[in-house]
Amino acid sequence: MTAESMNERRPDAPTPPRDGRRLRVLAAMSGGVDSAVAAARAAEAGHDVTGVHLALSANPQSFRTGARGCCTIEDSRDARRAADVIGIPFYVWDLADRFREDVVEDFVSEYAAGRTPNPCLRCNEKIKFAALLDKALALGFDAVCTGHYATVVVREDGRRELHRASDMAKDQSYVLGVLDERQLAHALFPLGDTVTTKEEIRAEAERRGLAVAKKPDSHDICFIADGDTQGFLAKRLGTAEGDIVDESGAKVGTHSGAYGFTIGQRKGLRIGTPAADGKPRYVLDISPVNNTVTVGPAEALEVTGLTAIRPRWCGAPPTDGPAVYTAQLRAHGGETEVTAEVVGDELRVEFTEPARGVAPGQAIVLYDGTRVVGSATIATTARRAPATA
Repeated sequence: MTAESMNERRPDAPTPPRDGRRLRVLAAMSGGVDSAVAAARAAEAGHDVTGVHLALSANPQSFRTGARGCCTIEDSRDARRAADVIGIPFYVWDLADRFREDVVEDFVSEYAAGRTPNPCLRCNEKIKFAALLDKALALGFDAVCTGHYATVVVREDGRRELHRASDMAKDQSYVLGVLDERQLAHALFPLGDTVTTKEEIRAEAERRGLAVAKKPDSHDICFIADGDTQGFLAKRLGTAEGDIVDESGAKVGTHSGAYGFTIGQRKGLRIGTPAADGKPRYVLDISPVNNTVTVGPAEALEVTGLTAIRPRWCGAPPTDGPAVYTAQLRAHGGETEVTAEVVGDELRVEFTEPARGVAPGQAIVLYDGTRVVGSATIATTARRAPATA
């Protein structure tokens, strides 16, 4: 029995083959409850499982402490204890240099350029399913197993597809939308078909004797120890006072670095001059060239279309010409209907209804039903023309 077939699947989802093959599986164990249960399920399914914890910092004390479920010394110890309970070998692999280069430095440079990156998505693309997977395959493993809530489906023709998890409330397919078919061929997500609550996953961990059953989930960026993103960026990019202006170009405030803002941000603007209509103002644009942040009303955030670069397809690429999909624009955002078309190396997207808070640097992930078509990085956006009197 394969790891995908461990649980009852949704009736509307394709059924993967059940060839009974015993795989050599490398389970990435972050030290949290999800990855521990995923490793336990893979082992219970009869696979030959080895646990590995990724050391992603040369100085683990600089990463988040307090049992957050990623990247600290405490997490490494929690992962080792879970592996002992499951009864599988366990190792710690040092990928700190790759993580710093591909995730942390990318994060800083993207903010410096006025864009809003997603480091978790980049970590999946560059670390867990590139550096880790390549090393695993070189050592003779068949697959990498993680605690993500998503599903890999194998069609009758052998083509692999990435689908949403059975439980939309826990679905994490957005941050996996960068995986290509080769990476999907070596990925196992044992939690993806679980139609249960997170509390039931915790209860399962407790039944299995895993001490991480009550460990808090990790919600923040793992390499920002205190959760202060703006402070983290300021230490690396320095402070640079600039203007906050309204849509007319009039100065309404100052800031200490344009990199500290994101499109759609409302809080922390420190604007001394209230808007004429008394309504809140939001970040509309970030210009690193002249270190200026533009603010305006919520309706000015409405985006009607976008172009995205560096598309990656989870299996078959889209057919030629425009087609209708649903799209997700943030890790915890909802779906919106779009018409998308690949033109050269770009993905061009038009929204059926305007969307707000769409920022360059974010990923747009396209779906066909529950199937993840692929993702691309937002480069430019088109806003609705302002209403005229």
